[in-house]
Amino acid sequence: MKTDQQLQQDVMDELKWDPLLAASEIGVSVKNGVVTLSGYVNSFSKKYAAENAVKRVKGVQAVAEDIQVRLGFDGKRTDSEIAEMALNAIKWDTEVPDGDLRLKVENGWINLEGSVEWQFQKDAAVKAVRNIVGVKGVTNTISVNPKINKAVVETKIKNALERSATVEAEGIKVETKGGKVILRGKVRSWAERRDAERAAWSSPGVKEVEDELSIMA
Repeated sequence: MKTDQQLQQDVMDELKWDPLLAASEIGVSVKNGVVTLSGYVNSFSKKYAAENAVKRVKGVQAVAEDIQVRLGFDGKRTDSEIAEMALNAIKWDTEVPDGDLRLKVENGWINLEGSVEWQFQKDAAVKAVRNIVGVKGVTNTISVNPKINKAVVETKIKNALERSATVEAEGIKVETKGGKVILRGKVRSWAERRDAERAAWSSPGVKEVEDELSIMA
C-alpha cells in the first residue's frame, strides 16, 4: 500500500505527464489516500484535465478539487459570446440531438438543461462546450429519459462488462431498480471503476448509476 508521500509524488508525476497541464500551477496534498488539488489555471479544460489525471493514479481513494479558473485578458469573453459559441458547438456535434437542449451563461459559467435519450448524449454536450475559450465551468442538469424497454438493462450491462478489456467482471455485481443501476464489488483502480461506470451508463434505459464499488488497496 502506498504512503501518502508516495501517492503525492505519483500524482505530481501524472500531472507533469499531461501535455495540457503546467504542473507548477497546481498544488497537491494527500491525506489517507484523499488527494486535494489547489491552485489556478486559465481554462476550464485544464481544471477538468487535472482532476482526470489524478483519477488515473493507482491508490487514489478520493479527490477534493479546489482549483480555480482565472482567465487572462486574451481568454475573456462576454456571456453572449460564450453562449453563441456553445450553441454552435452543440449544433455541430453529431452525438448531441438537435432541439432538445437549452443553455444559459452567467459570469462565464454554462448551465445545460433539457432532455436526451442516452447518457452518452448528455456527456457529449459537456464535452462540446467545456473547451470553449472563456468558460469557467459547466453545470449539467440534462435529464436522461430513455424510450425503450428497461427489462434488458441488467443483461446488457453484464455483457458489456464481460467484453471490456479493462474490467474484471467477476468482481462486480450489477443490480437494477427501474432505470437505476447499482454496482457493487471491488476493482483494482480508479480507471477500472470509471470504465465499469461507463459500461453501466452505455446501456439504454439507464437514468442513474449508483457506484458502490471499492478500490482494492
